[in-house]
Amino acid sequence: MRVPTTVRFRRAVTALVLSTSLLAGATACGSGGDRGRREEVSSAATAAELAALAVAEPEAAEADALAAATPEPSTSAERQKFAKTRFVANAGLAAGATYQWIIKPYRAGKFKKGAKGRTFALIKAGLAGAFAYNRLKAAAENAQGDPLLSKAVAPLTAGIDSLKNLATKLRKGQAGDADISSFENVISGVKEAGKSAGAPVTDQVPSVSQLGG
Repeated sequence: MRVPTTVRFRRAVTALVLSTSLLAGATACGSGGDRGRREEVSSAATAAELAALAVAEPEAAEADALAAATPEPSTSAERQKFAKTRFVANAGLAAGATYQWIIKPYRAGKFKKGAKGRTFALIKAGLAGAFAYNRLKAAAENAQGDPLLSKAVAPLTAGIDSLKNLATKLRKGQAGDADISSFENVISGVKEAGKSAGAPVTDQVPSVSQLGG
């Protein structure tokens, strides 16, 4: 199913506006003599990446809507297989986004005050946190379609819910060891649950093209 031209145009405008505002803000910082801030803007590609992340949430929601419009499998075995496939896809995207833009930069010290590129690292972490939370919620819902997977994922729902407000803390630079560990533990739990139910999860880092549609 092709996405309507108006929707694609709106996305493009959204991405362009965010990219422009990010670059303009960085330029303004540079004009004030703050060399460190100016160096944070390495290229337009970085701004494009952030713009793509910013539209990740509605992109993911639309993907769910399109999938919901697809005729459901008719047999019990087909429904369970379909549920596992969607669970693996959503959990994999959540895991990839979490590691790439939250865990990895945190361990590298990118979120610390004074760190080079801290502003963009925090913005990306916040957006990735919201995206990961959304995908984990979707994965938990997908798991309901398979009895074994549903049983394995059930104990993780509270942990997934606890991630809801961490995106804001990440974006503001207020996240600490416990917050990062929360993301890491939930992702590990989801992976273990999938593995035990015959639905192994592999990290899938969302690319700019995937997120931007």
